[in-house]
Amino acid sequence: MAKKYVYNFKEAHGLGKELLGGKGAGLAEMTHIGISIPQGFTVSTEACTLYYNSGKNLPDYLVKEIYDAIHVIEKETGKNFGGSHNPLLVSVRSGARASMPGMMDTILNLGLNDNTVQAMASETNNERFAYDCYRRFIVMFTNIAKGHPRTEMDKMLEELKERRGYKLDTEITADELKELVKKYKAYYKKVFGEDFPNDPYRQAIEAITAVFRSWDNPRANVYRKMNNIPYDWGTAVNVQSMVFGNKNENSGTGVAFSRSPSTGEKKVFAEYLPNAQGEDVVAGLRTPLHIEELNARMPKVYEEFVSTINRMENHYHDMQDMEFTVEDGKLYFLQTRNGKRTAQAALKIACDLVDEGIISEDEAVLRVDPNILDTLLHPSFDKKELAKTEPIAVGLPASPGAGTGKLAFTAKEAKERHEAGEKVILVRAETSPEDIEGMVAAEGILTMRGGMTSHAAVVARGMGKTCVAGATGIIVDEEKKTAKIGKKVYGVNDIFSLDGSTGNVYLGAIKTVEAQLTGYFGRIMKWADERRTLHVRANAETPRDAQTAYNFGAEGIGLARTEHMFFEKDRIFFMRKMILEDSVEGREEALAELLPYQRDDFYKLFSIMGELNVNVRLLDPPLHEFLPQEDDQIEELAKELDKTPEEIKARIDDLHEFNPMMGHRGCRLDVSYPEIGRMQTRAIIEAALQVQKDTGKKITPEIMIPLTLDSKEFEFVKKIITETADEIIAASGQKLVYYVGTMIEIPRAALLAGEIAKGSAFFSFGTNDLTQMTYGFSRDDAGKFLNDYYAKKIFEQDPFRTVDQRGVGQLIKMSVENGRKANPDLHIGVCGEHGGDPVSVEFFHNVGLDYVSCSPFRVPVARLAAAQAAIKAKAAKK
Repeated sequence: MAKKYVYNFKEAHGLGKELLGGKGAGLAEMTHIGISIPQGFTVSTEACTLYYNSGKNLPDYLVKEIYDAIHVIEKETGKNFGGSHNPLLVSVRSGARASMPGMMDTILNLGLNDNTVQAMASETNNERFAYDCYRRFIVMFTNIAKGHPRTEMDKMLEELKERRGYKLDTEITADELKELVKKYKAYYKKVFGEDFPNDPYRQAIEAITAVFRSWDNPRANVYRKMNNIPYDWGTAVNVQSMVFGNKNENSGTGVAFSRSPSTGEKKVFAEYLPNAQGEDVVAGLRTPLHIEELNARMPKVYEEFVSTINRMENHYHDMQDMEFTVEDGKLYFLQTRNGKRTAQAALKIACDLVDEGIISEDEAVLRVDPNILDTLLHPSFDKKELAKTEPIAVGLPASPGAGTGKLAFTAKEAKERHEAGEKVILVRAETSPEDIEGMVAAEGILTMRGGMTSHAAVVARGMGKTCVAGATGIIVDEEKKTAKIGKKVYGVNDIFSLDGSTGNVYLGAIKTVEAQLTGYFGRIMKWADERRTLHVRANAETPRDAQTAYNFGAEGIGLARTEHMFFEKDRIFFMRKMILEDSVEGREEALAELLPYQRDDFYKLFSIMGELNVNVRLLDPPLHEFLPQEDDQIEELAKELDKTPEEIKARIDDLHEFNPMMGHRGCRLDVSYPEIGRMQTRAIIEAALQVQKDTGKKITPEIMIPLTLDSKEFEFVKKIITETADEIIAASGQKLVYYVGTMIEIPRAALLAGEIAKGSAFFSFGTNDLTQMTYGFSRDDAGKFLNDYYAKKIFEQDPFRTVDQRGVGQLIKMSVENGRKANPDLHIGVCGEHGGDPVSVEFFHNVGLDYVSCSPFRVPVARLAAAQAAIKAKAAKK
């Protein structure tokens, strides 16, 4: 039996979204339960794959199947496709497996030509209606099927209205529409060198292939990447007999939600536009009216409308987004899908559906997209204000929130202006760890280079700062203190507003509103916490970050990066002094000056977290990052250290590395300079002992050795830690349990995990570096070429945002299995940026990790994602 690619709605019930797409599955289901819909058929997602594999052509056997399906619609409707009486017109719409509203293409009124339009006009006794449909079809076919801009045709329409003094399309007369159709067809012939196609079957095939093509258009590709929708899913195409909302004043069209998509209120939220087709509402061509307009015009139709909406929500057990049309007093629903909603609405609807007995708590937890929680936790711009403003540039939405301020081009400048009471946006070509004070001072961070997990993005998310990264349309000149966008140049007195949720950059100040966490948030998170088995910690090294993480439900700190503690002005001098010393004694003397600062930092972290675990990573970056680069700073340091600027520069040159990511950093620093590890261990253990003494709480520090690649290397550094820690604990007279483990961030360490695990209390996967080293490219430079990889379908997702399960993921899985074989008590987590990504969190749950650690503001996201992973895994076992 030949493979089937086309399914009539009546026969397709139960075949699923994978084959029919979301819209097709919905239409089949609506047909099954008796909802009034225009009948038709679905060309499956498998046909889309076939189309792309066949060189973007539809094979003859698929074309025949489509023709046969059209004949079925003719029998069902009693109409004739291309016929000179009672002509059948159809709509051709996309329908991907996952909802992608507005991303792909639609063609309406297909089947019209010079003969069928006259038959339609005669049989409806409405010439204006027939030619209104015809002019719409020509525009859509030219634009969608032929890929030609509709600009000139729209211009012809507007010129006609202007000439006649019309405000609305509905004022145009039948004769004027006829003349417009002639102009459209003449323009078509001028552009394409052929007449507008009269054969409706040719029209249908060209329209279907156009919808398949739209699966690969730029906006669809961007949307898929943002929402983790695989390219190989493809889209289905739905062909339905047309119903006409533009037939007369007893006709119209609209969009309805069974509950408010903004607030979640249990009340029909709908708009209605009389004498119109769907594109008028969706494209915003005309302003629709409140749904009460339908009630006022046709009360019985309105009653059926409300009854059907309630019936569909009860059937689907979720808020529905529906398109409907009224044709001469008869109501049709064109589609339904689970409606897009704000975070606030999602939480309320999920809780309300539980309270109404419609869904279980498990289903409620699954109903909320973890990613939308970000919008609840950060300040946001007032939507009314945004609607009035156009962005001047667009980058990557690296850290959610809203920030407004004047432009500052160096960290020092940002800090000084902030201390003087000014709000600033830190604008950099790219950021480095030394920019930390400027980032703290700024309302937001804007970078010309860098990706979603670049330094700016990672640190900004940890702080809860809004960040737009990789805004390549901006040319930043840090010396001149200018940012050039197009032909305009902006400086220190210009104000930018950054929307970290969209990546948009606006000129001028925009009003912000603070995050509001409702009681529904608490209910959903309570249910989530009851179901998840994966613990959630936070990446935090400042009291502010730690407290934020604790408030958001973090179960400890999974990564405290000690290097961020050395950049403050009262510390950086001693750090630089230590680096520039030639003798062990000199370095120890400088480290002794740093010890109280480090101890105080850890004391604050342990105090905030109490008996929750705090995992401290020893110094990781190469030492040259702490040294000054500017001549004036070098001269100032030389005076303080009683050295010559030349001596300082020589040491800087000596420490310079061509590839610092793979250079003298991490545990390699402790191998070369054990005194650094001893000082940091002393600070950690003494702080833990003091907090334990002051609070009576049991403090259990974890000390993490970064960048390990070998068991011998690990054991060497571990010995430095244990000898120092044990001596201090013994002298204190207290009992203190501590753990020493390592980051797995080098492929060799992943391969040798079984050996390293024998002496390690825990593993923490540093997936940022593990991804870099597995792929062989830098996350800060990859933005220069990754877009080419997305465009050519080599990559679908940013591997620094969502963990690469096929490559990096296999290393993680292997490490977990071999590590636990060697050490059954091994505790395993992840502290890279992937720890806050829902897709990655599900993978980490499935491979058996104990916890994930992420930025403080991603903690609720990870908690919810972990719960969803547990619920799905449990269901899969049944």
